Amino acid sequence: MRLRYLCCSLAPLLATSLGLGSPICQWTSRAFFWLVSLLLSSLVWFIAVHIWTDVNTQKRFLIFGVMFSVLLQETFRFAYYRLLKKANKGLMTISQEETMPISIGQLSYVSGLGFGIMSGVFSLVNILSDSLGPGTIGIHGDSPQFFLASAFMTLAMILLHIFWGVVFFDACEKKKWWALVLVIISHLLVSGLTFLNPQYERSLLPCYAILLLMAVWAFFTAGGSFRNLKLCLTCLDQDFLLTSQ
Repeated sequence: MRLRYLCCSLAPLLATSLGLGSPICQWTSRAFFWLVSLLLSSLVWFIAVHIWTDVNTQKRFLIFGVMFSVLLQETFRFAYYRLLKKANKGLMTISQEETMPISIGQLSYVSGLGFGIMSGVFSLVNILSDSLGPGTIGIHGDSPQFFLASAFMTLAMILLHIFWGVVFFDACEKKKWWALVLVIISHLLVSGLTFLNPQYERSLLPCYAILLLMAVWAFFTAGGSFRNLKLCLTCLDQDFLLTSQ
């Protein structure tokens, strides 16, 4: 059963990764930046729970902690973008080429994938470890779909990190600061929706609605069009598909 939940959350991403080839081998460096942001967020939470021992105060601080963690993740996403830009400029200077060896679109996808997979692994592993027992989920009237809902929420967060990465990097390239603000707001909103659990229909449905909107936005940001989508789905023009790979 635990394998089923793991497949629900990670299998689509692994299948996507296998089709992309070598750039995915570099996602571990992107994941490192997310781990650093998690470490700093955990440090803040560790200090806070020792300063404020009251349970009600800790619950209120939990909301602040989640918002702080989101802002810290987006800060590290921007820091990673700046690092990639400087690295690419250095490579272009050494190789004396006019174009970057890896496009911003590829970097944004791999960056989002690294952020998303590490986020998903950490959130799901903790839940799966609790599923080992002792205890039975739903025995006190709670929803028995806790693990399944957590798997789908993890999948949504991984995909959202990919779409956020694509839109975020494009916004930094073109200095569309309003797009950066919308990415951060949507990240805060999705994270805030998790406080509605265990009312999963109130958290999952809005989350997947935001996921759909971000998917459309990232698709057109990456250069997609209705014509490309139609050709891809119908395979009418094989020469076009080969040249676009």
